[in-house]
Amino acid sequence: MGLLSQGSPLSWEETKRHADHVRRHGILQFLHIYHAVKERHKDVLKWGDEVEYMLVAFDHQNKKVRVVLKGEEVLEALQEKGERKNPNHPTLWRPEYGSYMIEGTPGQPYGGTMSEFNTVEDNMRKRRQEASSLLKENEALCTITSFPSTLTRNIRHRRGEKVVINVPIFKDKNTPFPFIETFPQDDEAAQAAQPNHIYMDAMGFGMGNCCLQVTFQACSISEARYLYDQLATICPIVMALSASSPFYRGYVSDIDCRWGVISASVDDRTREERGLEPLKNNSYRISKSRYDSIDSYLSKCGEKYNDIDLTKDKEIYERLLKEGIDHLLAQHIAHLFIRDPLTLFEEKIHLDDANESDHFENIQSTNWQTMRFKPPPPNSDIGWRVEFRPMEVQLTDFENSAYVVFVVLLTRVILSYTLDFLIPLSKVDENMKVAQKRDAVLHGLFYFRKDICKGGTAVVDGCSTAQNGTETDTEEFTLMSIDTIINGKEGVFPGLIPILNSYLENMEVDVDTRCSILNYLKLIKKRASGELMTAARWMREFVAKHPDYKQDSVITDEINYSLLLECNKIANELSECPELLGSGYKKAKYSGNKTGSSS
Repeated sequence: MGLLSQGSPLSWEETKRHADHVRRHGILQFLHIYHAVKERHKDVLKWGDEVEYMLVAFDHQNKKVRVVLKGEEVLEALQEKGERKNPNHPTLWRPEYGSYMIEGTPGQPYGGTMSEFNTVEDNMRKRRQEASSLLKENEALCTITSFPSTLTRNIRHRRGEKVVINVPIFKDKNTPFPFIETFPQDDEAAQAAQPNHIYMDAMGFGMGNCCLQVTFQACSISEARYLYDQLATICPIVMALSASSPFYRGYVSDIDCRWGVISASVDDRTREERGLEPLKNNSYRISKSRYDSIDSYLSKCGEKYNDIDLTKDKEIYERLLKEGIDHLLAQHIAHLFIRDPLTLFEEKIHLDDANESDHFENIQSTNWQTMRFKPPPPNSDIGWRVEFRPMEVQLTDFENSAYVVFVVLLTRVILSYTLDFLIPLSKVDENMKVAQKRDAVLHGLFYFRKDICKGGTAVVDGCSTAQNGTETDTEEFTLMSIDTIINGKEGVFPGLIPILNSYLENMEVDVDTRCSILNYLKLIKKRASGELMTAARWMREFVAKHPDYKQDSVITDEINYSLLLECNKIANELSECPELLGSGYKKAKYSGNKTGSSS
């Protein structure tokens, strides 16, 4: 999720008093890092995934399921058994936002060899096994995206009022129309709740969701900036492909992805910053929540597509320019630093700016965007990195591995073939909105670049629409379905999967690894074509067929119990689900804990 530290947290009023101090020293820390490693080249291509898990408990007698608030206890045990005893332990565990959540990563980053793609699923399975072994008989480790949770106060205090999250209700046969919730004891909620929407009013409804992320170490800062830009255009596509969160606060919604919910849940902008009142106590109008899509490309090739008005701290921007930082990177940092720190620990106020980066990370890591550009930590052997953040977590280790391998392979192809996916950033924003809609993977149309091989590399037949160095069409991009983008359409677009397959044919890959990769790409291909369901579509159909469902958009405790029980069985291979996974995919060896039984 970002910066998670231990210490004595200050109140919002105390944090606010130190906001300028944090920003000023955060910039100094960034400058120390930048000047120390700006010329750094030839770092090894490394990468790693992050899977966020929920801890739940099943009450089989009463057919209910609840989150288990023991993340800290489980985390302590995992770290004690793992990394504290053995620095080379194959898994690492970290805290997450909710006390019912934990985050697992591989113990060491993966490298650049193709054979490492064949170890991802085994490592994810090991993580599931390690954490599950610490749970009680009725408890389970689930990779599901949304389950309601707790509150966080500083968002509300800075904003001056509760956050407002209104998610459109799915209108079923017996759903009241208009659908209106009543809040007799809460006037603020009564005023903020919209008709035909599910209302939520706390950070936990968003940040309590789980996701799947991948971080890449690039060879240099320029390569990191290039990857950051290219992958930013892919974010909406992969988000729609991985859609897995159609339910909120006990209702069936009309969206499939968590992104907008989290964005609203951490929107700490005041009424002035949102443009609802004249600027008086605040410095800027800010167009987005601090959890949203990126606002500017970082590479020179992306500069002409920066068509979003960028709010930035002009003083910081000028300071960075004077320090020799180019204007694209300077405006990116100056834009991040229009935000206040949300949390500050008493022990972390006064730091050594030459050797620490907590103040920089305080701002950097609470700008939760689709992509994150990550400078190396001070005095480390870690290189320049980018983080790919839009994916929804999947039910099984096989699916999570498939999405991770797909994205990592795509980065290899982008770099190897110098592909160009860039379109105006405003169109990427439009794609983000489309991606969250119900069944966007089947019905959504997304702006996408027609000619991605402008460098002249003939990857596959039909990859380039260019003739004699000029484009056949004055428009560089057009609307495409996800099926066309992923699988290709003759005369329109070659498809990302055919390009990846072409890349694989030219690489030396052992038989087992090739088989695993092809199985993963097969899942992505069939999700894109609609032959296999997304998790969101599968969950909707499961609920629709449940005998307790009244076609009224309400998810009862019993429906919730049945759904999560089945999700747990599928995750631990105690139940097959060909609609979601297809047939013949690589079987995992781990059977998990036995919560699948309701005896």
